[in-house]
Amino acid sequence: MNIGSDPLQHTSVYHGKEDSDDSDGEGGLGNVNRQIMRPPGHSGKAKRGHLCFDASFECGNLGRVDLINEFEYDLFIRPDTCSPRLRFWFNFTVDNVKLDQRVIFNVVNISKERNLFMENMTPLVKSSSRPKWQRIPNKHVFYHKSNVHQGHYILSFSYGFDKEEDIFHFALAPPYSYSKLQIFLSVLEKKAAYLKENFCRELLAESVQKRKVDLITVGSLTRHACKPKTKRRMVCIMARLHPGETPASFVCQGLLELLASSNAIATILREKVTFKIIPMLNPDGVFLGNYNSTVMGTNLNRSWHIANQWLHPTTKSVIDALIILDKSKDFQLDFVVDIHAHSGLTGCFVYGNTYEDVYRYERHILFPKLLATTADDYAPNNTMFNSDNSKIGTARRCLCSLLSEKVNCYSFEVSIFGYKLKGSDVIIPYTEESYMRCGRNLIRAFLEYYRTTGAIPLEITMEMGNKKKTARSSQKRHGSNKRPLRKKKSLTGRVEAQLHFKNLNINYDSETSVEDCLYSYGICSPRKTFNRISEQHSYRNKNENASRNKPNCKNDFAAIAKNFVVLPEPSLTVIDFNVISRNNIDKMSNLHPLKKSASFDLQKN
Repeated sequence: MNIGSDPLQHTSVYHGKEDSDDSDGEGGLGNVNRQIMRPPGHSGKAKRGHLCFDASFECGNLGRVDLINEFEYDLFIRPDTCSPRLRFWFNFTVDNVKLDQRVIFNVVNISKERNLFMENMTPLVKSSSRPKWQRIPNKHVFYHKSNVHQGHYILSFSYGFDKEEDIFHFALAPPYSYSKLQIFLSVLEKKAAYLKENFCRELLAESVQKRKVDLITVGSLTRHACKPKTKRRMVCIMARLHPGETPASFVCQGLLELLASSNAIATILREKVTFKIIPMLNPDGVFLGNYNSTVMGTNLNRSWHIANQWLHPTTKSVIDALIILDKSKDFQLDFVVDIHAHSGLTGCFVYGNTYEDVYRYERHILFPKLLATTADDYAPNNTMFNSDNSKIGTARRCLCSLLSEKVNCYSFEVSIFGYKLKGSDVIIPYTEESYMRCGRNLIRAFLEYYRTTGAIPLEITMEMGNKKKTARSSQKRHGSNKRPLRKKKSLTGRVEAQLHFKNLNINYDSETSVEDCLYSYGICSPRKTFNRISEQHSYRNKNENASRNKPNCKNDFAAIAKNFVVLPEPSLTVIDFNVISRNNIDKMSNLHPLKKSASFDLQKN
């Protein structure tokens, strides 16, 4: 067999380490390692259709595969290291498929029975020729109790392989590995070189297995020159205490990209606020493909109150650093936000604390309220504030008691599945990009908080908007002499796509590369677009009613579109090819007024 042509070579990080019979899978960390499923009685070289399973790569998780029959396989999730009761994250590849081969996979040992699979969540899949993650259609996925498996809940999904040469990759959520983070931070560091002293990447600590825990600082570390006695505001954000909650890393990447960009929001915040960001606090668990635990089997988000340097070196370093910052005479630590992904609820939301001091509690709930107005995927019904003793080992509860009363500690949660449109039960699945937009919305909420509390003067944000408007008006003046070219309209009948603006109300208007804080009519969010259209439409109707009483009155709003169709469901553009006939050319010419010469040429032809 030619090893150089191995189709799974790129996925394995344990080449040349074959497990012995008594090794118990230690070489591949307990994951299946290029395991080929041959039918009973078959020996020799594997044929097409004898599926090859592999999870012996970074973040991989698949502990065992049982061949039930030619079309069905039972899959067993490998438990967390030193925590056999935790089984939810899975991430594996399948190769050596046969064209049009259809199989059923049963994930039979999920430990969290009540999860979003009950809400029609489906696994993700991609292949080597189609690298974008997609969810398996809901009609092919079943989450049910199985009598064959002692009444446990089983995740069953069918899949048809359509390309023999492809490697198919299945996962619970979009993976985000330790190596991917290191590559991203290296790229970000180069792109943020223009920030000079306003950007810094340093080593905060090392994990038990000696992997790096990076600390990213964005914002100046010096006091304001005009107000030397004023403390500089500071925000601490951390993520990936739980390795299987990969959406947290995408959220963290989104906010880092925005903070390091030239966006006007980031520019204002960097001048007034310093951000300390720890993107991955459990790199060992991430690398091993655990769901909840470290390499030692510890749940870091239940161990903050007992953290020590030997068993919890990463969280212990965070606690020490936060206490120093909280006692500093130069900085005012305002926020500690711990980012997680939730396996049972939809949307994004916040877990906070409760206090006996009413005024402190009112200050504490301000930021979640501002975030709710910033992100339309925010789920206020899932937001919760409590002082439950069972959560005393979480970051928000422990740090709340260790730090001063001016510090607000939250857990920011985002669903591993999707969010519900407001006023509807329809669930829109999250993607990698929409997870990153959640991070950007967090940064926008921080800007709104500091503007509301007066730490960032309102005049600065107004100047930002005025500069943008001035730039746009100057572009219009310079381009007023040039007449824009009009596209020729087709003679085919065309029905415009009917968009339901009310339901496309996600406030994700700008990318990190677009320096725009105030949104123009052309690129504003669908909700703002719909509201503006509605206002103009009602204004035009009033104007028309006035013009009926005054026949000679000139209508100043003639340029406004006359019809705006709002339907509950979207539809694609449909071309009516039945009207493309000689008998209907005149009719189409009336529908789409063009130059007479163009119609005459068509009649000639």
